[in-house]
Amino acid sequence: MAEVKQIISASENKMNGAIEHLDEALAHIRAGKANPRILDGIYVEYYGSSVPLSNVANISTPDAKTIAITPWEKSMFREIEKAIINSELGIMPENNGEIIRIGIPPLTEDRRKSLAKQAKAEAETAKVSIRNARRDANEAIKKAQKDGLAEDSAKDAESDVQKVHDKYIKKVDELYAAKEKEILTV
Repeated sequence: MAEVKQIISASENKMNGAIEHLDEALAHIRAGKANPRILDGIYVEYYGSSVPLSNVANISTPDAKTIAITPWEKSMFREIEKAIINSELGIMPENNGEIIRIGIPPLTEDRRKSLAKQAKAEAETAKVSIRNARRDANEAIKKAQKDGLAEDSAKDAESDVQKVHDKYIKKVDELYAAKEKEILTV
């Protein structure tokens, strides 16, 4: 019985990992609002090593359409600007010598639709990962049944795995629905 609990726990950990990955992937999809997390993938050169932008500057959102970056050292202005320009953001930063501002332009209707498709693809990938975790757990339960686990216990365990699966699929749907609403809201 302890083995069955380990199988279910392991599958739940995999499913939770899929949810965390989805949450991270959706955070990087720009939805027309200023969100400091879109800068998470930007690295700058700092004393010979590549570090995340958040390690060399304060990042804030003074309003819904602007991200303000305040470097901790004046020498970092050029490096930060260069990193933002070379990133996949496609947004030109403005530097006034004190603060680097990034104005988030409004999204076109076509861009909104393509971002919604991208979010849906991320959600589908997460669902596939969750289904794979369920399949692996069910295979492990069947193997345990061949090794002597009672048939009733195996059926109960498969039912428990299905309940966990359903819970995580619902979470994926909720995350996707929230992101889609955020993207499509003008």
